[in-house]
Amino acid sequence: MKYLWVILICLVGSRIFFHFSTQDHLAEGTKIRVNGRVSSEPYKYDSAQSVFVGGYYSYLPLYPEVEYGDSVTIEGIVDGRKLRGPKLISLNKTTSPLLAFRKSLLNVYQSSLPQDHAALVGGMTIGSKGLITTKFREQLKNTGTAHVVVASGMNVAMVAGFLINLLLGFLKRNQALIIAFIGIWIYAFIAGFDAPIIRAAIMASLTFSAQKIGRMNYAWRTLAITVGVMLLVLPEWITDLGFLLSVSATTSLMLFESKIRNRIGFVPRFIREDLSTTLAAQILVSPLLYIYFGKVVLIAPLINAMVLWTVPVVTMMGMLAGVVGIMFFPAGQAMLYLIYPLTWWFIFIVNIFS
Repeated sequence: MKYLWVILICLVGSRIFFHFSTQDHLAEGTKIRVNGRVSSEPYKYDSAQSVFVGGYYSYLPLYPEVEYGDSVTIEGIVDGRKLRGPKLISLNKTTSPLLAFRKSLLNVYQSSLPQDHAALVGGMTIGSKGLITTKFREQLKNTGTAHVVVASGMNVAMVAGFLINLLLGFLKRNQALIIAFIGIWIYAFIAGFDAPIIRAAIMASLTFSAQKIGRMNYAWRTLAITVGVMLLVLPEWITDLGFLLSVSATTSLMLFESKIRNRIGFVPRFIREDLSTTLAAQILVSPLLYIYFGKVVLIAPLINAMVLWTVPVVTMMGMLAGVVGIMFFPAGQAMLYLIYPLTWWFIFIVNIFS
């Protein structure tokens, strides 16, 4: 087994070295044209939208609107990791039925709830970033809660758990595992192939595969294989902040969460788990945030402990309400009204501390 780990490390190391040593380094001021499919939902600002394609960020006008899954061609001048003066040369809208389903879910949320509430539900359920206003995004950053309003490993875990529990009611375990495996990757596609989602999807897939063949992998082994596979496929993720934060948070939780939970036994039980989870994740995540952004929100663990308990309920109810709303809008809207008090509480806490 140890030889397999050596081989994996050598493969990943050589893949990363080959990628960066053969990468074209374009000089600042070079005019280029990039094209490709938009693999994650663009951020929307007051007067622009941020699109990441071809290794560069481009800040384009709000219209025509670029969406996750669209194919674009953009021309601009190289300025670090972004294109200066970008122009949208062509835009081909996606025809994927799964992405049309995603858009229908977001329409249900927008038509039923106020802007920030719809943004919360859309972010927690399917990782939507397009509904979040500039002001609300800054408030989330200032309170250390921005990570909550994006689809993450927790969403994948909830989807996997829901599918398994549902399918085991009328299918054999092996059949349920196969369908859950497919369901995880369908959800990953709908939520956007960002690093945290892919990491969680691979880890869940490896776990399900191990269960199917009767061999349970250890958590550390699963994480190591996941990171290795991701870097073999996309070696540039070694410098991606989302990837680094996701792996750091997972590692930190595995190392410190249980120890912290045992040491804060005096904390009321209803917030103890959320507080221990947040504190543990911050240990390895905070240095990265300081390196990239120059600041760390010291009271973020407290704020997170006050709002994290709402996330599972909003996520699962939001998913169900969205699906129901597509089929019969009044019923889905009524279900979203039921979680309005939870989204109100989240926004209330964010407003106070921001």
